[in-house]
Amino acid sequence: MTAPVPSDRKLVFVVTEDWFFASHFLPMARAARELGLAVVVVTRVRAHKEIIEQTGALVVALEAERRSLNPMAAGYAAGQLASILRAEKPDIVHCIALRGILIGGAAAAMAGIDRRVYALTGLGFLGARQDLSGRLAQRGVRLLVRALATKRTRYLFENRDDPVLLGLNPDGRDVTIVGGAGVDPCLFSPSPLPPQPPLRIALVARMLWSKGIDLAVAAVGIARSRGAAVELSLYGAPDPSNPKAIPAATLDAWNREPGVTWHGPTDDVAGVWRDHHVACLPSRGGEGLPRTLLEAAACGRALVTADVPGCRTLARDGIEGLVVPPGDVEALAAAFVQLAQDPDSVARMGAAARARVLDGFTERDVMEAVKGLYRDCLGA
Repeated sequence: MTAPVPSDRKLVFVVTEDWFFASHFLPMARAARELGLAVVVVTRVRAHKEIIEQTGALVVALEAERRSLNPMAAGYAAGQLASILRAEKPDIVHCIALRGILIGGAAAAMAGIDRRVYALTGLGFLGARQDLSGRLAQRGVRLLVRALATKRTRYLFENRDDPVLLGLNPDGRDVTIVGGAGVDPCLFSPSPLPPQPPLRIALVARMLWSKGIDLAVAAVGIARSRGAAVELSLYGAPDPSNPKAIPAATLDAWNREPGVTWHGPTDDVAGVWRDHHVACLPSRGGEGLPRTLLEAAACGRALVTADVPGCRTLARDGIEGLVVPPGDVEALAAAFVQLAQDPDSVARMGAAARARVLDGFTERDVMEAVKGLYRDCLGA
């Protein structure tokens, strides 16, 4: 166990939603507590305050709408946050995701706190856009984030592509790359594969266009038209705060298509993987390192995903699964047909996916990396 830092040191996390922190960042709060840091989580509080507090963190509410791009609203939220930071007097401000970085970085500047961690967990729908507007937006994000940095700012990423977007060296001293949110390999563990046929594919994610859910639905239709026995299960709900949420009416329509079932959200992700052979995420981009792929891989399930940052960090084509070009429905359908015809490969890739997770992608791996990052911040 790493020796604790002085007990009067404090870390404040800035994150837009309590559910996002609860689903992805509890290991980081526990890592800070292991170091002896007092931990405060500033977020919009809905239904996950108690689970965050179980890490030993204090939760402070900040009402800020994630969907809004209104500069005045963002400025007001930054002002509120600056008041909280002045009261808490943290040694480090750890800002999570793009909006958290923009509001948290501005608030930290107002509060005079220069030790900051900017954790970019992917660019979301901005990262998924490859047109001129998307490229200009990415350039703007790069300039804004760098403008809010200090000499003591450290950056946390989930893949090696995103630092380059910000003009950073992935191997630089100020950059730490972790295996996503990490996964508990005991909670998510392998189980026997269901009988085959059919090949049972699951897609567990927020129901967003950027996740490529429509591509998976179309690919299953093509694969079935070619005689492949495949079924697709969708687990997740639309995100009302995301401008690229798929309407419930569209999900209901897909649910009526042969071989496709939309189950809505689930609290038993491990149970999903016990009942399926393959995890699919044909993302259009903007990912950090998708937790859904980590959880499926830990459960020993083969992965079918797109060749985009984050997804390709975990899945290697022909080893842990099949990696197809982004947006290519024909290639995705061909992957489904291939796996439906080769159960042995499904089992082999699933075993390789489990081994991959154990080699740097567990919660403990992430916690140790983050502890090193915090120590570096405090010593800077």
